[in-house]
Amino acid sequence: MNPIFKHGPSPQHRLVLVLFCSALLIFFDHKVNSFESVRGYLQSMVSPLQYLATTPKQLIDWGVENIVTRKQLIEENQEFKTNELRYQEQLMQLSMLKKENDRLRSLLASPVRADAKKMVAEILSVDSDPYSHQVVINRGANQGVFEGQAVIDDQGIVGQVLHVGTISSRVLLITDVTHAVPVRISRNGIRLVASGTGTIDRLTHNYVPHSTDVRVGDLLVTSGLGGKYPEGYPVARVSAVRQDETRPFAQVQSEPVAQINRLRYLLLLWPEKPTNIFSSKDDLAAINEDDDIGT
Repeated sequence: MNPIFKHGPSPQHRLVLVLFCSALLIFFDHKVNSFESVRGYLQSMVSPLQYLATTPKQLIDWGVENIVTRKQLIEENQEFKTNELRYQEQLMQLSMLKKENDRLRSLLASPVRADAKKMVAEILSVDSDPYSHQVVINRGANQGVFEGQAVIDDQGIVGQVLHVGTISSRVLLITDVTHAVPVRISRNGIRLVASGTGTIDRLTHNYVPHSTDVRVGDLLVTSGLGGKYPEGYPVARVSAVRQDETRPFAQVQSEPVAQINRLRYLLLLWPEKPTNIFSSKDDLAAINEDDDIGT
């Protein structure tokens, strides 16, 4: 429907007017620079809108960067813990070799043994029974774990593998009442047996004569007897020596050097000739004979 009365210039006239005004503004802006202040005001008015428009992208970039950074930190932290555990184990061996290198060579009449195979394991659960000191680790028969295998942390002996499953194993701690480990005093080589007491921070040593040279603070290391634990690994430090003449033996107690109540990562040790959990008695006898011949 067309309007009856037409007011104002035609569209063509309006276009010509707009073009003329635009050209005039461009001329004055280029030659006179009279619109610099106006442009600054307009820019200030538009700036908040620009910041608001870029805010979602900045938030997304910040979130992605923080998620990636946190994941990298977790992975690096895990790697550092694993490396620290390995380096601490090497440091224990180096310390013992420095102090007793000549003595071990003369006793063993052979070169220093090469490093044994090792594997890092993580504790999955702790036995809730207060009278049973056992933990479950995330390594099993699929990784070559076998019953009786020695387990340590970054400080010393923790225990030995009690039962082996396909992907997990149960470890018996040295503080369990059913566990005992042959040890010797690092200072003088006297052999003792460290037995668990059911208390997380105490071991006991039975049948120690009163004449035995044992002192508070003596470091007890594995003696290697029995073949369960490699020789020279720290086990405990003597905490009490009571010599009551009314008793047939001295009362000697020690404290484990391993942080039994703070365990998380452990190290599994393999002997030079590992024992398979499915080995027969004849195979075990053959291994023992080979060991006797080698020594």
